Amino acid sequence: MTSVRLRLMVLALAPLIVLMPLLLILGMTRWTSDYDKVLIANVESDLRIAEQYLARIMTGTGDELKGVADSAEFAQILTQGGVASADYFERKRKELSLDFLYYLPDEQVAPQAEKWPVIAEAARGRSDTQIDIFAASDLEAHSSDLALQARIDLIETEAAVPTSRTVEDRGMVVHATSPVSLAGQEGVLVGGILLNRNLQFIDTINALVYLNADTGGDRQGTATLFLDDVRVSTNVRLFEDVRALGTRVSAIVRGTVLGQGTTWLDRAFVVNDWYISGYLPLTDSFGERVGMLYVGFLEAPFTAAKREAFLWMVAAFCVVLVISVPVFLWVAKGIFSPLERMTLTMRRVAYGNLSARNGQVGSQDEIAQVAGHLDDLLDQVQERDQTLRTWADQLNQRVEERTSELREANAKLEETYRQLVMSEKLASIGEITAGVAHEINNPVAVIQGNVDVIRETLAEAAEPVQTELGLIDRQVTRIEAIVGKLLKFARPTEFSDYEETVALQPVVADCLVLVEHVLSKGQIEVHTQLDTVPPVRIDPGEMQQVVINLIMNAAQAMGRSGHLHLVLASETREGLAGVRLIVRDTGPGIPHDKIGSVFDPFFSTKQGEGTGLGLSISQSLIQRAGGIIRVRNLEGTGAEFRIWLPAADAGVLVAP
Repeated sequence: MTSVRLRLMVLALAPLIVLMPLLLILGMTRWTSDYDKVLIANVESDLRIAEQYLARIMTGTGDELKGVADSAEFAQILTQGGVASADYFERKRKELSLDFLYYLPDEQVAPQAEKWPVIAEAARGRSDTQIDIFAASDLEAHSSDLALQARIDLIETEAAVPTSRTVEDRGMVVHATSPVSLAGQEGVLVGGILLNRNLQFIDTINALVYLNADTGGDRQGTATLFLDDVRVSTNVRLFEDVRALGTRVSAIVRGTVLGQGTTWLDRAFVVNDWYISGYLPLTDSFGERVGMLYVGFLEAPFTAAKREAFLWMVAAFCVVLVISVPVFLWVAKGIFSPLERMTLTMRRVAYGNLSARNGQVGSQDEIAQVAGHLDDLLDQVQERDQTLRTWADQLNQRVEERTSELREANAKLEETYRQLVMSEKLASIGEITAGVAHEINNPVAVIQGNVDVIRETLAEAAEPVQTELGLIDRQVTRIEAIVGKLLKFARPTEFSDYEETVALQPVVADCLVLVEHVLSKGQIEVHTQLDTVPPVRIDPGEMQQVVINLIMNAAQAMGRSGHLHLVLASETREGLAGVRLIVRDTGPGIPHDKIGSVFDPFFSTKQGEGTGLGLSISQSLIQRAGGIIRVRNLEGTGAEFRIWLPAADAGVLVAP
């Protein structure tokens, strides 16, 4: 740091360069902390709204039930009994939007009061509404539909507490009771609402919290009801159209909320993204923590806002710094200009320009006097060394010209080298692609040519093998399609996925022909029931890959003998028309402890054989086509794979 101007500029700008970034960091840290506190306050407010809505549901259910218990109509029904009573309870259940409603006479109250505190409270003459957990048998006692609604398959969730359970079949119920003392009869009126899969309940909470401009604005929020640590009602998405029912909360949240009974107000990872989250513990009528109520909104938009604010602050600092330096230099110019002129003059002389002079420096101070003396000394030096400087100038000029030419030549050489390397890379790619295509196309052409010769030579005699010749034609066409894709390697913008409407009946039939050589090695009998079904939308090659994979797995499981059943039929799922394909074998089946992992990548029951990717890829292909693939063990022996695909003119089924 030899420049006086530079040293003084650093001295003057050091506070700006050092202190302002420090203040910027401190300010942004404080602002970020306050901003995070605001977000936590928002989610806390959202959680209070959700809690109030749940409380309103419970209070409203209890009040409505009490209104029925005190009504004259109910008193009349109690005296009538029979069919009229059943019709009345069913009508009132629907009017009150309850999932079950029944009356316990006084003689039946005691056993139920021992089981449920809310009924015991009503037996003491006080209405009560609580959240209770019903076992599957309790739900089945009311309705098989309720038991089915409550049943949710558990999905393996990262960071959740390890569990061996695969199904959550308990039900979280708003359990309301009211004492009855009418028409000389004593008893308890009991009603309840099942919250499992109660999407209207959870979507209403989400709408109240996040779709109202006064409370939620445009925040991307979600709401969830947990039974223990399992999502039993949620609008969190596992995929675009699939709710994350059956996923579980992380271990740290579970320990804080259910273990310690503390409300969680912090960021948390929810299924597939970070959310500013609030978890409220829920207790049942026994006072035990049995679940959680959750609301939260995406953290990403607010993180982006903080990042944008930080970038704006950094940009503002840079602008201030850029403006400050020229202003300081302009102010200091009057002081350092004479010194800089003399420095420049001496530098020019040092490079051989003896005619360089300071001239008038614009001031009359000591610096100006030094500048004048320097000019006098330079005049003397120039007179003595004029001849030498002339030759030196010529020599320097020639050296400069040669240096410039060499620099230009070097730049051209580097550019040419880069172009050559790029050309060689592209040429290598083209040569490899063309070579592979050529090496494949030649034998394919020979195969196709010989098939045509066979067909022409045999003429009518070729009729018995027309099916085999047709199969060869189609497989040659597939090879040509693969070669075509290979040739598109250098033109990726022209490559796109292929999908068409396909009739599954001929596809399945062709698959049986392709694997006939495997099935015929043993005593495997094939039983088919291939009905005419509507077409589906899927790549035929991918569908063929899935079917062949399932058939080959079944053949390997059965060994040298067995029965292979293929059933193709129409099936409607949840209002969507579609096609069902069943592949069933009589092998030993899949071990019960491994049946939940058969679709996992690299999982295989055949140790040392295969890659374990077949079923995983098959599942991906079917799901990409909007379908579902399931597996189960049959009673006795054997395994069964079921594939469902939506019809081509139907929508996409949201898989449970």
